[in-house]
Formats: sequence, structure tokens, C-alpha cells
Amino acid sequence: MNDYLLKNNDFLRQFEVNVDDHLARIEYAEQERKIFLTKMFIPDSIKDLEFKNWFISKVLDYVEEKNMKVVPTSPEIAGFLRKNKGYKKLLPVGIKL
Repeated sequence: MNDYLLKNNDFLRQFEVNVDDHLARIEYAEQERKIFLTKMFIPDSIKDLEFKNWFISKVLDYVEEKNMKVVPTSPEIAGFLRKNKGYKKLLPVGIKL
């Protein structure tokens, strides 16, 4: 898969990836060393599972690099975390999926 560029747009509070002039994004809110991943938007033209999984993985890797915890309020991201147990360490204590 192409290694697209992940951008953290602090102003709009969203992670962005530009794919063939289409913007995929994951919106977030930050609070006390936690990042709440609230909504995911992937244009129909790039809706394939491989891209979606890559995008979520890149965002979670970014969160891990920043030593933050993740609270997945988006159903797609919660589902990804359920299937990919390696990222469970990013969940705050007491959060179960």
C-alpha cells in the first residue's frame, strides 16, 4: 500500500490523509493526556478496508509516540481496536471494548 502522509491538523482537531485529491479524516478531542477519536470520514472513492486499517493504525501509532491514551468513541475505531489486540495498551485503565 502507498505510504500516504498523515497530517495532524491541530486547528481543525483532525488527522488527515490526502488521497488523489480526496481528504480522509479522523476527528478528535484532547483532554488530560487522552485523545478521543470521535468521527471517521473516508470518501467513497477510497473506501477500502486496507486503506481504512492503514489510516487507523497510523493515527494509533502517532498517539503512542505522544505517550497518550486513546478513547475510541467512533464505532469503526473501536471495532479496529477489538480486532487488533496489540493496540489495547493505548486504552486508559477501565476502558473495555
